[in-house]
Amino acid sequence: TMRRLGVRLLRHFYRPPLTGHRLRHQGRFLTGYLPGHSSIIPGSSCHILRSVSSTAVSQHIQDLSGPEQRLLDKLYDGLISGQRASLAESITLVETQHPRKKELAQVLLQKVLVFRREQESRNGGKPVAFRVGLSGPPGAGKSSFIEVVGKMLTGQGHKVAVLAVDPSSCTTGGSLLGDKTRMTELSRDMNAFIRPSPASGTLGGVTRTTNEAIVLCEGAGYDIVLVETVGVGQSEFAVADMVDMFVLLIPPAGGDELQGIKRGIIERADLVVVTKSDGDLVVPARRIQTEYTSALKLLRRQTKSWNAKVVRASAHTFEGIPEVWAKMEAYRAAMLSSGELQGRRRAQQKVWMWSLIQENVLWHFQNHPAVRGTLPRLEQKVTRGEISPGLAADLLLKAFSESS
Repeated sequence: TMRRLGVRLLRHFYRPPLTGHRLRHQGRFLTGYLPGHSSIIPGSSCHILRSVSSTAVSQHIQDLSGPEQRLLDKLYDGLISGQRASLAESITLVETQHPRKKELAQVLLQKVLVFRREQESRNGGKPVAFRVGLSGPPGAGKSSFIEVVGKMLTGQGHKVAVLAVDPSSCTTGGSLLGDKTRMTELSRDMNAFIRPSPASGTLGGVTRTTNEAIVLCEGAGYDIVLVETVGVGQSEFAVADMVDMFVLLIPPAGGDELQGIKRGIIERADLVVVTKSDGDLVVPARRIQTEYTSALKLLRRQTKSWNAKVVRASAHTFEGIPEVWAKMEAYRAAMLSSGELQGRRRAQQKVWMWSLIQENVLWHFQNHPAVRGTLPRLEQKVTRGEISPGLAADLLLKAFSESS
């Protein structure tokens, strides 16, 4: 039964690439169709996987209108030449929910990916950029820390991009987006780029838009990409799956600190930084450093070539900041020499792909006519306690599979 349902799902969701008139008027079918990935083409009982990277992009480019082609050429040329305005406009394009603009964004991304692969090939197959995720509870001083580290790195000749994932309101869709106002010095630096990115209330939104923004930033020549999460909810785990190194920032606050931080996120951390280690907070910062060092020894190592470290730093006095960056560089060198960093990126590609599949399949399922017609009645029965949520889900899946 599950196999038949899977076949029906594939036949419903995956369609051959659309061309010409059908592509322009049925762009909604391309929601889950990404150039550069494999598409599943329904046949008889077997589904054939075939590579579509070059063919799909060529077909997309053939179907572009003159203004669309000029827009993509302008964005791409400006992006690879390092123009911040082109990078900002490109990120806006990948964040859009408009069906046709989403197609244009995928064409642009594919061109940038080809450009980036050429750069990595010239670099001996090693990534040219270093992706660092930073998270921590509210009040940990993430923005101050990022600004100080960013200014230090731009002073050393690096180009730094900061992608700040802010929480979105589930009610209004609005988000805080306050990091650009807090990082005043770094935002004025011509070798830095700061982009607040609303989380849109879904982890898939975080993963997709932030991951694609990382690709665009690397294409624009930024060799260090810092991804900051707000530190609440599950978005921190999503970000940990799209960076080379995950850094957890914690403040030297009172109370039971080890209970205040989720075990799961500590296990994902490659480096723990105790912030605000200055003045009267030096003593509690040292105590927390000792506690976390002991705690990390009890956790299973994530990689063979690196043991998670705990360090102290102060964005106010600059003490410990160079040491934090030295630890990050040591991590990157160890992971590159062992090949684990490249392996982590390959594994992340699959995580991103399945995240997008889940997001798109759920969207199609919710908008299927049979589901939309049955859903309100079943929701009422569930809320009144007449049927169980599990039975309601089974009935919806049955209605979907039979109508497909």
